[in-house]
Amino acid sequence: MRTIIFIAMAPRAAIATPPAADWIDSAERALRAAGHRAVPVPVDEDGLVVARGLRKAPQARMAVVTPSHQAPLGVSMTLPRRLQLLDWASKAGAWIVEDDYDGEYRYVSRPLPALQSLDREGRVLYSGTFSKVLFPAIRLAYLVVPPAQVPRFEEVTRALAASGPTLMQKIVADFMNEGHFARHIQRMRRLYAERRQITADGLSAVLGHHVQIDPQPGGMHLVLRMKGRHTDRAVVARMKEHGMYALALSERGVLPHGASALLLAFTNVDTPARARELGKRILKIMA
Repeated sequence: MRTIIFIAMAPRAAIATPPAADWIDSAERALRAAGHRAVPVPVDEDGLVVARGLRKAPQARMAVVTPSHQAPLGVSMTLPRRLQLLDWASKAGAWIVEDDYDGEYRYVSRPLPALQSLDREGRVLYSGTFSKVLFPAIRLAYLVVPPAQVPRFEEVTRALAASGPTLMQKIVADFMNEGHFARHIQRMRRLYAERRQITADGLSAVLGHHVQIDPQPGGMHLVLRMKGRHTDRAVVARMKEHGMYALALSERGVLPHGASALLLAFTNVDTPARARELGKRILKIMA
């Protein structure tokens, strides 16, 4: 039987033909390969619109979500929406896959508790990765499952999955047990919060008439909403021609009539002068 699944998507984003969002594309391909049908559901300022998902896919038996920091808009799912989603999963006997890919990097307050921490019925599968918080080449991720499901997941893992290098796992485990990981996260959160503010202020000072920067609570990129006649795809193409890199929001989802915005990383912008210089280079392209 084909299980209908609803998956959180950026509102008003482009049809999911290449290049689609990496996370969306890979998740949808995996679901499709397993014989499931993914139903895209929009998000708003409160996160996944659960009611829309229930109307679009009333027979759904799984939801794939990024509640801490939705990809790519960065909004966080509010507590009422989280409880609504958990209530649906409990009543429907459904599963929730919580992808917390960079929840550690939240700047406006303490990191939000995981959706799984609110789960009292054992319906949430919580996944995370060390690639974002340590370095991409580490290639280590993890999945936290309800206790009742551990034997089944161990069986499947032994049969199908190749684990990461044992030495690397032991190194990361020691790094965490000795307290280095927690200190690293605190240090990087402070550093990225500073760089995010530097980048946002510098770009706004130069590009204020052309873009509006979303007030995101976390993540490692900024969302620059385009004003006037400029389109994100054209600007991104010209930026690449001039040695800069950004992503176009209108290419990062599956729903029609995409909003036009630049997705721009800030983690390597370390001074106000560098932020303003970046803004001037983009402004020259847009002129």
